[in-house]
Amino acid sequence: MRGILQPVATGIVAAVTGFASSFVLVLAGLRAVGATDAQAASGLLALCVLVGAVCIALPWYFKVPISFAWSTPGAALLVAAGAVTDDFGAAIGAFLVCGALIVLSGLWPALSRAITSIPKPLAGAMLAGILFPICLAPITAAIEQPVLAIPVILVWLVLYRVAPSWAVPAAMVAAGIGIAVTAGTDWATAPTAAPALVFTAPVFDPLVIVSLGLPLFVVTMAGQNVPGFAVMTTFGYQVPPRPVLLTSGLATVVGSAFGAHGINLAAITAALMASPEAHRDPAKRWIATVSSGVGYLILGLCAGLAAALVAASPPVLIVAVAGLALLGALVSSLTGALEEPRHRITAIATFLVTASGISVLGIGSAFWGLVVGGIVMLWLGWGRTRRQAV
Repeated sequence: MRGILQPVATGIVAAVTGFASSFVLVLAGLRAVGATDAQAASGLLALCVLVGAVCIALPWYFKVPISFAWSTPGAALLVAAGAVTDDFGAAIGAFLVCGALIVLSGLWPALSRAITSIPKPLAGAMLAGILFPICLAPITAAIEQPVLAIPVILVWLVLYRVAPSWAVPAAMVAAGIGIAVTAGTDWATAPTAAPALVFTAPVFDPLVIVSLGLPLFVVTMAGQNVPGFAVMTTFGYQVPPRPVLLTSGLATVVGSAFGAHGINLAAITAALMASPEAHRDPAKRWIATVSSGVGYLILGLCAGLAAALVAASPPVLIVAVAGLALLGALVSSLTGALEEPRHRITAIATFLVTASGISVLGIGSAFWGLVVGGIVMLWLGWGRTRRQAV
């Protein structure tokens, strides 16, 4: 019995940590692209249900701790792409296209290799440019809402020193207490507090697909799936790419109509459930992933309540909590982008264009960041290989 309790407990901790550390970002992202409170709550519920389902199905079948999560970089992209569209139907169309491309990656390995072979300076700098404006939010909130924001930042700072994995959940609890004190408890009885799926018909707007759907696909593959496979390899597990990509892509396609923006391999929580912390015997660690799937299904019942809390909050405070959660990802992406001295100008160009938030021809800055970075990389590298050979 003790051998079973350890992976079960690990899976529950992973589910709670994964949910608490990024649900605010998901809700903020969905609202940024035009979702109502009910649609945002539906998106979070759909993500919880689908993540829970695939976390149960694949590990049970393969007896390997394959863990899934929603796309956190993708949610950050939604926040950054808020200026691109306020038509949630068009955003739904972009989510569906992203899911279809993930399915295609599973069926056509060449596409997967092409996306994952995007130069590291470009991929890292684009992600950093997406995260940068969000990570500025704690500073803005401290000025605009000091009574609410400063205690949240202090709680995060203290917990990050003594228990880093609980820093963001604790900051969210502090924000919730502040909201309850200032806004009362009426949000808990709001109509959206009860979990419910809301169908939204997709609208296929070419500009939104290019500026949101394609970057969402790129950051999901490069920012989540590739690290997810790497984490599993680190712990000695060979995960078959095709069933993983097909399953997560189909789940995204199905969930998109209800507001789910993207499902992919987990990375951080995967390291917890694939490590000896889950179980000494590697053959029994899959139980932790199944346990986390059950945890996500239960947490889905809280999606409506979470959305109601976010709706009652000052928007800058919610984005500030998300910004605290993404500081580590910003550091990692910038470090990776600037690692090679010869590509630093390319990385900075990509970062600046993406972080600028510009929209040209109706297409958002994430796409143009990759385009500009690619052009700069080709120009600065043109002829260099030949000269070195000579």
